[in-house]
Amino acid sequence: MTITICASATFTPDIIKTSNRLKAAGHLVNIPTSTQRIIDGELTLKEYLQEKEKNGDLKFRENCGFDLIKRYYDYIKSSDAILVLNLDKKGIKNYVGGNTLMEIGFAYILNKKIYFYNPIPKMPYTDELKAVQPIVINGNLEKII
Repeated sequence: MTITICASATFTPDIIKTSNRLKAAGHLVNIPTSTQRIIDGELTLKEYLQEKEKNGDLKFRENCGFDLIKRYYDYIKSSDAILVLNLDKKGIKNYVGGNTLMEIGFAYILNKKIYFYNPIPKMPYTDELKAVQPIVINGNLEKII
């Protein structure tokens, strides 16, 4: 199965760990561009997060040479499923951010399986997250079939 991981760049260490576990189970995995750049040694997570905190990630988006949103749409389109790695962030349990919310919408419209690593968070768009009827795996990657 081809799985695209959708998550905040803040979760890069967890994205890498989860990607490696999914690959070991025989899955093909797409990960965020920022995470891949960190793996490739082009920047550090600290540098990325400092720049994002200071100026947002628009500079990163403009300098990567392609449209990150459209690229992730293509990843999702060619995948069988997405895995939303919704971990705690900004004091919110099981956080889902703006980009991830868009990616969930792409997956839903494309009729892809939508897995949530943790339960649906309480956020202003909780109803929309529930409406896509994700499969909550409660951290158990073996539930991805």
